Amino acid sequence: MIHTDALVIGAGPVGLFQAFQLGLLGLSVEVVDALPFAGGQCMALYPDKPIYDVPGVPVCTGRELTRSLLQQAAPFLPPSEAQGPRAHQHLQHTQHLHLGQLVQSLTATADGAWTVTTDRGLVFQAQSVLIAAGAGAFLPRGLGVAELDGAINVHHHLTEDDSAAPPWAGQHLVVAGGGEEALSAVLAIAQTAQPAHRPSRLTLLHRRDVFQADAALEAAVRELIHQGSVQLEIGLPQSAECHSVTEGNAVQALSLLGADGQTRSLPLDHLLVRLGLSPKLGPLSTWGMALERKQVSVSTATFATSLPRVHAVGDINTYPGKKRLLLCGFHEATLAAHALAVELRPDAPSHLLYTTTSPVLHQRLGV
Repeated sequence: MIHTDALVIGAGPVGLFQAFQLGLLGLSVEVVDALPFAGGQCMALYPDKPIYDVPGVPVCTGRELTRSLLQQAAPFLPPSEAQGPRAHQHLQHTQHLHLGQLVQSLTATADGAWTVTTDRGLVFQAQSVLIAAGAGAFLPRGLGVAELDGAINVHHHLTEDDSAAPPWAGQHLVVAGGGEEALSAVLAIAQTAQPAHRPSRLTLLHRRDVFQADAALEAAVRELIHQGSVQLEIGLPQSAECHSVTEGNAVQALSLLGADGQTRSLPLDHLLVRLGLSPKLGPLSTWGMALERKQVSVSTATFATSLPRVHAVGDINTYPGKKRLLLCGFHEATLAAHALAVELRPDAPSHLLYTTTSPVLHQRLGV
């Protein structure tokens, strides 16, 4: 069991800034997210598209913003020793940041704390909970083939760490999808800087020979297909052939239904499904909080929910005049952190400190 003053659910920009604000006020903090990388919606939906409305930053991408927020929060979410001091460059796990963990339950304890569990067995004992889950947990869309569930060689995300070989290196990889997510993955994999990290064979699978992507991106992938670097398979997956291995089930092939009504088998070593992500409110809707149109109702003074010591910030919350903007989420995270600091540390001085002049804040920041 992991004990903490505050558990932040969601590692998007608002969740990362929430962790920074909590740490700055002297509270211990843990962050958990269902995605295998930090950045939330910014990384899941538009990692390389420009953002123009972050105060003081004329323009940055979702990836750049996430890296900056991780670097800012590093005093309270430090890189693990195994990953080294530049772990935030890969948007992956650091100390106190738990990725690929979908929060399942929230249970009150007798002393006013909360026990929080995830789908992969993590258990937190938190004095407070801050929900920064955006529109909900972003979960990958599947192919609708039941046999793929739980298969050890079915993937949904590219790895952020370019120094490590991906699981499909030197093997046959099938990328399923016809949108920007799939085509950008094919292009990135085909152009991987280290040849040893590329698959021995790369196949793009889509239900028809029509893509929904930026014209330049489609043209680049079409050229790879023309050159023979990428094979194009047209068909609708019907079922998967699996076999048992030591760690679980592995998909050997997909059964595809063609436009001619005939089925054929597509052998593979790894399958990367890139059909986009879908936000799901999920278990959060059963925790007993007051909801309004699938959003959490909060007080605008502290961003507290109807549950004690549970606050909600960012796109997940609603209140009169709510604007779903990054700037507003950062403001909400600041007020929520200060409210919790007073509640959890009632005997501590409550006057406002400034990072420009406060020795206490400088010590916490390590500067």
